[in-house]
Amino acid sequence: MKQMDKHGQIADMLAQHMRCMQSFYHKHYVDAYGALDKSANAFLQEFRNWETAWAMDALYTVVYELRTIAEMADKEMSMSGRVPDRLKGAGSFLMKVFGTLAGKGSKRVGALYVTCQLFKVYFKLGTVHLCRSVIRSIETARVFDFEEFPTRDKVTYNYYTGRLEVFNDNFLAADQKLMYALVHCATSKVNNVRMILKYLVPVKLSLGILPKEALLEKYNLREYLDVVRALRRGDVRLLRHALEAYEDEFLRSGVYLVLEKLELQVYQRLMKKIYIIQKQRDPSKAHQVKMDVVVKALKWLEIDMDIDEVECIMAILIHKNLMKGYFSHKSKVVVLSKQEPFPRLGGRPVNS
Repeated sequence: MKQMDKHGQIADMLAQHMRCMQSFYHKHYVDAYGALDKSANAFLQEFRNWETAWAMDALYTVVYELRTIAEMADKEMSMSGRVPDRLKGAGSFLMKVFGTLAGKGSKRVGALYVTCQLFKVYFKLGTVHLCRSVIRSIETARVFDFEEFPTRDKVTYNYYTGRLEVFNDNFLAADQKLMYALVHCATSKVNNVRMILKYLVPVKLSLGILPKEALLEKYNLREYLDVVRALRRGDVRLLRHALEAYEDEFLRSGVYLVLEKLELQVYQRLMKKIYIIQKQRDPSKAHQVKMDVVVKALKWLEIDMDIDEVECIMAILIHKNLMKGYFSHKSKVVVLSKQEPFPRLGGRPVNS
């Protein structure tokens, strides 16, 4: 290092990197992050001067390690009663890296990897709104051709942007992005497939598509089994029990509210089952469903509701276009349309 006077930035980078390794070895993660942050900034200054992308793999390593050690440092700070802010600092550095890669030339191929690392930072900090500016840069900037990015980065990008669409209740866009991630994810990466399915399953359910139980079993997504069974049977009680049993899991994933909204679909399927039974008994009156029949069906499911509450649910189903027909308040009857009384969800028929 004494012989590197002409390469001061690299000498500083190596010195700080060695300090980082020493602190990391002794599990002093705050000190390790401080040294690595200095090393990373020195490396970035040199990287900007290089015309080609020959050091891209080294940049990937710097970006990844700075983010992961920042998370460790924040845990250490929290345990000692200090306000954790190292991950936020890592996010600022990643934005500088992104700005370096956003220009023309061969270096831009690394922009999506850095974007995905930024997503991980923002999701961890709960500042997902900051993802939007980076997404706009990737999807609208003319210097980027999405198809030229590596497949692994495109899979990660679509996974995170798909999750953002789930949070915004934009299920068609979420379905498109998460399906891209699933199709292009290596099947050998079982944990990654499971992470994608964890959000894709609620999206599919919201669009009226029920996954097979074997798929949920294969990828250890048993928390969705009773949700799917409730939708298939029209069993409101089972759905509520499933949401209660896995409430913490669903809240951590951010899909609880999405699954809670499926209750209307469960009522829709219950109405369809009543309709099918009536059609088998008396086809001429199948489209007329009495409210007391629905009340009895719910009571059998141990759901106590009076006729007024059931009327309210029927009105919501009709308003949400989950059921076609009209409600006769005087005779307490829902008159279903004779033409497709239960519309398709997401362009697909509702399973009976």
